[in-house]
Amino acid sequence: MNPLADLKLSLLDLVAVREGGSVGEALKIAVDAARHVETLGFVRYWLAEHHNMPGIASSATAVLVGHIAGATERIRVGSGGIMLPNHAPLVVAEAFGTLAELYPGRIDLGLGRAPGTDRMTMQALRRDRIEREDDFPRDVAELQRLLAPAQPNQALVAVPGAGTEVPIWLLGSSLFSARLAAERGLPYAFASHFAPAQLHHALAVYRGNFRPSATLAKPYVIVGVPLVAAATDDEADFLATSIFQRALGILRGDRRPLPPPREGFLASLSPQEKAGIADFLGAAVIGGPQRVRADLTALRAATQADEMMLVCDIFDPALRLRALDIATAACRDD
Repeated sequence: MNPLADLKLSLLDLVAVREGGSVGEALKIAVDAARHVETLGFVRYWLAEHHNMPGIASSATAVLVGHIAGATERIRVGSGGIMLPNHAPLVVAEAFGTLAELYPGRIDLGLGRAPGTDRMTMQALRRDRIEREDDFPRDVAELQRLLAPAQPNQALVAVPGAGTEVPIWLLGSSLFSARLAAERGLPYAFASHFAPAQLHHALAVYRGNFRPSATLAKPYVIVGVPLVAAATDDEADFLATSIFQRALGILRGDRRPLPPPREGFLASLSPQEKAGIADFLGAAVIGGPQRVRADLTALRAATQADEMMLVCDIFDPALRLRALDIATAACRDD
């Protein structure tokens, strides 16, 4: 039996703006991808909040969640995530409460505690905000209250929002959110698609400290997986040079649109640069069908993930959809 047969698949979309392309084109590519993975049986499609980054078009995350939900029929659509330090909980509750009323039973609210941007942009988003360590747990609790059914004489009510009980997920790349998700009995998604170093430690902390809640009886884990799948290993290795270039740019503080693949890119790098990319993309699955299946199987065995959220940024949109087909076949074929 295929050990991946019961694995749930989802897609996290950064809505990459491609070199030579436009934001409008990136948004159309996102809609096409969401419709495609819906036909493949993916559980959910999430969008990530980033700001002041020329290669990412998902800054107005709630707006895009609604756009994608309106362009699809069944797949769950949500944030992966809303960066809570950038927003007042009431505003988030109203936005996602509205989405939940428009698309009942299809909206997820993933929350992160990083600003998702640089300090200057963070100040532009919430100029008078001084973030403290206890702010995130308090804001999560406030969101839970605002999305729950309104209580008698409740002074502050989110309209829309109250009673929608939009599922809240905690996201993270360290141990902080793992502990908080365990304490609150919330599902947890680890950002191993860009920061895999503490993946196994965080999952152990989450599962070891999990307290059942009214919404979740046992731990539920999503792991992020960068994916570049192709017809052959060699083709996948070539196509992956797009995300290698982007990773190196991030490490250098030079964020640009997603570049096309480049022959000989890795050979042009220093050992330190190669090591930096390898650390950044340590959970990546890159290869032809057999390697993809073997690597997904190994990652599943190591993490016991309930769900894998693929991050597939191949420069050619058609080859990106093909990669998602290949990953799906790897999980479904015996």
